[in-house]
Amino acid sequence: MNRTIPVFWPVLFVGLILTDTSKMTVSGSKKQFDGPIVMYDKNNIYVNYVFEENGTYSLQRDSFSLAHKEDIKLKVATDKENKFFEVQLQKKLKNEKTDYSDVDKLFVVSDIEGDFKAFRQLLQRNAIIDDQYNWIFGEGHLVLTGDFFDRGTMVTEVLWLIYSLEEKAKAAGGYVHFVLGNHEIMNLNNDLRYVHSKYMMGASLMNETYLNLYGEHSELGRWLRTKNITEKIGKILFMHAGISALLNSMEMSVSRINKIARPFYSDTTYDYKNVEVELLYSDLGPFWYRGYYYGTNKAGRSQIDSTLSYYKVKHIATGHTVVADTISVLHDGKLFNTDVHHAKGHSEGLLIENGKFFRATSLGEKFLIYE
Repeated sequence: MNRTIPVFWPVLFVGLILTDTSKMTVSGSKKQFDGPIVMYDKNNIYVNYVFEENGTYSLQRDSFSLAHKEDIKLKVATDKENKFFEVQLQKKLKNEKTDYSDVDKLFVVSDIEGDFKAFRQLLQRNAIIDDQYNWIFGEGHLVLTGDFFDRGTMVTEVLWLIYSLEEKAKAAGGYVHFVLGNHEIMNLNNDLRYVHSKYMMGASLMNETYLNLYGEHSELGRWLRTKNITEKIGKILFMHAGISALLNSMEMSVSRINKIARPFYSDTTYDYKNVEVELLYSDLGPFWYRGYYYGTNKAGRSQIDSTLSYYKVKHIATGHTVVADTISVLHDGKLFNTDVHHAKGHSEGLLIENGKFFRATSLGEKFLIYE
C-alpha cells in the first residue's frame, strides 16, 4: 500500500533546493529527491520516498508487514540521471567487531560528506565496485573513516551504498568497515549545524523530527548504532580523528573504547557522568581530536610512538582534518591522513596492497607514497 502527500513550499526555499540538487536523478519531469527512509513500528515497515516535480514535493509511503521484510527492494538514486541501484534490507544487524586480522588489500576513504559522485568515482575507478554497484574488490577490505554525513545533498544515497556493499563484500570474502566520525555522531545526537535544508523538509513531509530519521525505529539509525568509532586491522589503527595524549594515558583498548562510547551515540543531553565517556566525546576524543595536525599542543613523535606501542600497531590512519590536496604521509609512515577536498575535485583514497601504500585518485591512478 502507498499514499502520496503533495506539499507546496515557499518559492525561495524551493529555489535553494533546486539549485543544490540539479544533478539528481530525473524521470521525465519528476525526480526522486530523497529516500528511501525506512521506518518501523511494532508490526510494519514503512518505506518513504520524497519526489519533486515542477517545484512541488510529495511523499510516497509504502507499507509492508514485518513478515515480508526480505521481499522489500529499495530503489536508490545515483548522481547519474535515470540510474538507480537496488538494496535489500539486511536480515539481522549486530555490533561490529573491533579487531581484525591483517589483509592483503585495503582501500581507505574518509570525509565524503554526501558527495555521491566523488564516492562512486573513487570506488569504480579503483576497481572496488563495477558500473552496476557490485563489489569487485574480492577479499579486500574497504575502510570508511567517518564524515559521510552533512553538507552534501546525497547523504541518504551514500549511506545506502555503504549498507548494500557490506553484504556484497562478505559474500566475496571481503569486508566493509564503516568507522563513525564526528558528523555521524552529531546527526545521531541532534547536533544538526551542518545538515542540508533538504533533509529537514523531508522529515517534515514524513511528520517526523530529523532526529527520528536516524533513531532506533529507522533502519539506517539501527545500522549506524552497530558501528565503531575506532578499529584495528592487522597493524593499522583506524579512527576518524586521532588518539590524544590524554586518551593514551587512559590505556583503553579498542574494544573498550567502542563498548563505552556506543550507548551514548544518540544521547542528546551531553551530560556525561563518567570520566571515560566525557573524554571520548570531548575535543580530545577519537572522533573530534585535531592535535595530530595543528594546535599549541600538536602531537609529536613520542605521542605517536606511545599510541603505536600500546595498540601494537605500526600505522595510524585518520580523516577529519585536511592538511593537503592529497593523501598525506607523516612521521615517516606512522601516520596517514586521508581527508581531502572531495567536493573541490581533490578526491583520493589510500590503497594498501601487500605492505605498500598508494595514493589512489578518482581517475584510477596509483602513486606509491610509502613502502
